[in-house]
Amino acid sequence: MLRQLPRWAWIGGGLLAFIAGSINTVGYLCFRHQPITHLTGTSTELGIAMANLDAGEILHWGLTIGSFLLGAVLSGFIVQQRTLQLGRRYGVVLMIESVLLFIATPLIHGASDLGLYLASMACGLQNAMVSTYSGATFRTTHLSGIFTDLGIYMGQRLRGLEVDRLRIQVCLLVAGHFIAGAMAGALGFAVLQERVLLVPAALTGAVGLGYTIYRHRMMRTL
Repeated sequence: MLRQLPRWAWIGGGLLAFIAGSINTVGYLCFRHQPITHLTGTSTELGIAMANLDAGEILHWGLTIGSFLLGAVLSGFIVQQRTLQLGRRYGVVLMIESVLLFIATPLIHGASDLGLYLASMACGLQNAMVSTYSGATFRTTHLSGIFTDLGIYMGQRLRGLEVDRLRIQVCLLVAGHFIAGAMAGALGFAVLQERVLLVPAALTGAVGLGYTIYRHRMMRTL
């Protein structure tokens, strides 16, 4: 599956990991100090809230998880198939993500939980789209699986076993770009605060629009 991915899919995977890193930074640095791009910490917070019988927090973390899930559902509905094809509506998914982030920015800046739900939905859209077209090889919004795979491959190499170097490159690509995005998000937050979220919003919109235009032109020539 990896060797079948075109160059633009690799570039897109790195860029989207960078975007996810910057989005997650906003989540940690904003008024709620919570993760946005992945659900492990969120699910832990939900469990803690349930143990404390804190109805308000249960509702908040439940809505955060539900928003991410809703984004993934919407992506599955739009993209549909797992095979990477030019005709798939990846651009539509990215433009929807862009709109959600643009709406979320002023809401998060104004300390509204609704903004966090919209940002979480945007990340669910993105992660599901990339997971679909890559056959679950790329996971751009969280790194637990990436570092686990990297550790496995390193252990196998130390054992003297053959390891596909391309898989190691995927791990380094996603992890490196996510961390770089987190760093860029932190630097931007120091200047723009939550409005730094406008950068990933603009990037996803530009990439989505560019892909849609390219898709229409190529489909006409087929």
